[in-house]
Amino acid sequence: MPKIAFLGAGSTVFAKNILGDCLLSPVLRDSEFALYDIDLQRLHDSERMLNAINANSGNYGKIVAYIDRKEALRGADYVINAVQVGGYEPCTVIDFEVPKKYGLRQTIGDTLGIGGIFRALRTLPVLFDFARDIEEVCPDAWFLNYTNPMAILTGALLRYTGVKTVGLCHSVQVCASHLLRSLEMQEEGVQWTIAGINHMAWLLEITRSGEDLYPEIKKRAAEKQKQGKHHDMVRFEIMLRFGYYVTESSEHNAEYLPYFIKSQFPELIERFNIPLDEYPRRCVNQIKGWEKMRQSLVENPNLSHSRTSEYGSYIMEAMEADQPIKIGGNVLNRGMIPNLPYEACVEVPCLVDSGGVSPCYVGKLPPQLAALNMTNINVHLLTIEAFATLKKEHIYHAALLDPHTSSELTIDQIVQLCDDMIDAHGDWLPRFR
Repeated sequence: MPKIAFLGAGSTVFAKNILGDCLLSPVLRDSEFALYDIDLQRLHDSERMLNAINANSGNYGKIVAYIDRKEALRGADYVINAVQVGGYEPCTVIDFEVPKKYGLRQTIGDTLGIGGIFRALRTLPVLFDFARDIEEVCPDAWFLNYTNPMAILTGALLRYTGVKTVGLCHSVQVCASHLLRSLEMQEEGVQWTIAGINHMAWLLEITRSGEDLYPEIKKRAAEKQKQGKHHDMVRFEIMLRFGYYVTESSEHNAEYLPYFIKSQFPELIERFNIPLDEYPRRCVNQIKGWEKMRQSLVENPNLSHSRTSEYGSYIMEAMEADQPIKIGGNVLNRGMIPNLPYEACVEVPCLVDSGGVSPCYVGKLPPQLAALNMTNINVHLLTIEAFATLKKEHIYHAALLDPHTSSELTIDQIVQLCDDMIDAHGDWLPRFR
């Protein structure tokens, strides 16, 4: 049976979702589940939780917590990555508070913008350490990356290591159903196609029995925008202006574009219901609520689990049993979307079977969608270039081309902000020259 290693296993809730799913799979439940985290308390919390789920679902699997990362990886067939480098304190606080001194506000800061750039630059060295271990002790393993910024991290691993990597994000799975529910439309019998980049992929088609649902969707969305505030106002505005619905939430997309968070137009925050500083607020609430949650997850010997829709277990199942499935995966473009760069990391339909992950050809995106994607891809590629060359100038380039940052600050301010962020991060970053 396979060995499944989980890096960042102290993410207890996420470990429950992914590995709990595996423990309920007839194909995967006999696996060895190798847990690794640098936080030993959280590591053993997850070990206890998964042992309870295992005991209550047949006691098939073998749960082992490791304090040696290389031993956790040794002989693994699959490696799940869910690490967060730098945590809420100090690094997320830095990502938000230093830019605020320049009047630059963010909502999530984990994918693009100043927050996303520096989250990538402190995470990539850790992932490349993982890659070196994988190439040594489990070179045939598949690396399932769940860590953000998804496109930057996955793209760098695929371009500069030999590790078989796919990036996974649940926003594709829930996109169409979320849209239809929010507009009080039926979900049954719907077919859809999604492609683009992570957190900015596009619902290119949505049909039922061959009927295009977009005209009715846009009609209802326009009406809902007039009725008052709701939680999807940015995405609806993007759809009504550019023609297509985007996969990731409004709070995310508000900071991927130059139109919504503008210090000279503070009324836009209210108009589009944009939750500034949303990610730090979530972090604080999660930290406060952990002890209560810990009792229900870790201290509960009767803990059970219901299988989720997360891709992880289904991917491993498809590879082990050669039962083909289709997913939305993050992979190198390599011509799948011809009007995006060949070396960009794109999110496209992929076939998964015993042969691995095979991306599917999509064709050209509508030109306005490709143009929006390029504004984000520019930041992805230049952040990767900064890490690959350790040249500080490419950090500046990435920030100068970021849609939100460049719409708010001058060239001199952006360069100074980058220098301040480098200083504030200190040893969390490699040495740039």
